[in-house]
Amino acid sequence: MTLGTRDRRRPAVAGMFYPAHPDELRALVQDMLAEVGEPLQRARAAIVPHAGLIYSGRCAAQVWGRLAIPPVVVLIAPNHTGLLDNPGGASAWSRGVFETPLGETPVAEDLLARLEEACSLLRHDRAAHLREHAIEVELPFLRLLAPETKLAPIILAWDEWEPCKQLSDAIARVVAEWPQDVLLVASSDMTHYEPAERAAQKDRQALSAVERLDGRELLAICHRENVTMCGRAPSAVVLEAARQLGATRAEVVDYRHSGWVTGDDSGVVAYAGVVIS
Repeated sequence: MTLGTRDRRRPAVAGMFYPAHPDELRALVQDMLAEVGEPLQRARAAIVPHAGLIYSGRCAAQVWGRLAIPPVVVLIAPNHTGLLDNPGGASAWSRGVFETPLGETPVAEDLLARLEEACSLLRHDRAAHLREHAIEVELPFLRLLAPETKLAPIILAWDEWEPCKQLSDAIARVVAEWPQDVLLVASSDMTHYEPAERAAQKDRQALSAVERLDGRELLAICHRENVTMCGRAPSAVVLEAARQLGATRAEVVDYRHSGWVTGDDSGVVAYAGVVIS
């Protein structure tokens, strides 16, 4: 099948969030993955950060490098750009491929079609994906670790519990009946632009809800305590869907912040890596 231009999602942040040259990018990601040193495990879901790889990549590697990645990954991210054409606010890229410097990641078209049938909030929305970085920065890990895996990319433009619950219910129903194993991944950074100690205090509260697999409480804590976790809605959806699919445990396998790289703890962005099984 020949893909048209509109079916190819081209890199938006190559050369900014990560190296654009394939050899440089491959070497960087391989170096990060080499630090993991843990046996592969099957998991139902995960939460990974999405900043520039020099800041959050080693945290993300601690998750991706632990996972036995199945044939399909549903990757849910927040909408940072404010762009969207879908008034329902749940934006899929439903066909074609995501291009990366390391090759093309095919879209899980059949799964997304079924999800769109199951949830009226979700539909193909090219505008929401064209400039968004929160899915793109995960793809180098996926390309190196599981190049045959297909991607179901979804971007969310809200953080209220009711639409989160509606989408998670649909995901759980569809995945439970799907003939292949499916991994659910939420893309999220934690607290933004606060002193490292204060960020850690806030993030401990949010991550306590994550560890209890309580997406609704995660949203409540973020709203009540002003935890600027950008992917709180994707994380809430993934937590609830994973819980419905039988997950019983969420483990924070890594936590760090941008000050580890810059040396400045006065205003950091924090990152957490979580494996859900």
